[in-house]
Amino acid sequence: MQIGLIAGSGQFPLIFAKKAQAKGISVYVAAYVNEADPELSQYAAAIEWLHLGQIRRLIKFFKRHAVTQTVMMGAIRKTRLFTDVKPDTKAIAMFAGMRDTHDDKILRAFAKTLEKEGIAVQASTFLLPELLAPEGCWTHRRPTRSEQADIDVGWRIAKAIGRLDIGQCIVMGGGSVLAVEAIDGTDATIQRGGRLGSGGAVVVKICKPDQDQRFDMPAIGVQTVETMQAAGARVLAIEAEKAVVFDRPEMVSLANRYGIAIVALKKNDE
Repeated sequence: MQIGLIAGSGQFPLIFAKKAQAKGISVYVAAYVNEADPELSQYAAAIEWLHLGQIRRLIKFFKRHAVTQTVMMGAIRKTRLFTDVKPDTKAIAMFAGMRDTHDDKILRAFAKTLEKEGIAVQASTFLLPELLAPEGCWTHRRPTRSEQADIDVGWRIAKAIGRLDIGQCIVMGGGSVLAVEAIDGTDATIQRGGRLGSGGAVVVKICKPDQDQRFDMPAIGVQTVETMQAAGARVLAIEAEKAVVFDRPEMVSLANRYGIAIVALKKNDE
């Protein structure tokens, strides 16, 4: 068996490549320059380094190796969309057919382009279901009543923001919205919100209501907790079974040391 891996930054692509190799699956990696980890080459049957927008080259790479299914994972710094893109004719045609260029719309259009070429896009977690967030409170500390109220309000607002395809993260404090994720990403949002939260900010990170869960799943890990501690955020609420969690034991241990509460909840989209 073989599979394609379209890799951005972070540890997710590397974890996937290692798991696939251990299962005897050949991994053909299309890696984005200045984003993907060079270590991926150690676990790839072949690797092709690409700039954003080089869709035709990516398709040719996969077809050359008879790849008919792929996954997309890892982050792309959104600010690079304005500075480091080399769109080919395939990319230009894709964007020409789009009404807007929000994150989810771009990813759906990209997946559709690949599927028209006979390359199916699989869920990023299909080899790694153990990374999905289990329901419950993971930490010794639970949210206080006022923190739970911020979670409830933040959840509703985050879902509304998600419907507009703006971001996945919102920071609350004292019933007020302190920060909303935009192009700067989750860590920067936590930092902005934490500065306004007087040491008691609540972070809510959820799946967008209409999000295609094959890609761009909300992801958290040790770095999330470190960022929260530095910013003065005391609670993290995520969506159970709809978030990817890296190094969960280490993450929970660190949160317990810092007195941060982490909860994974199931709620109806509101």
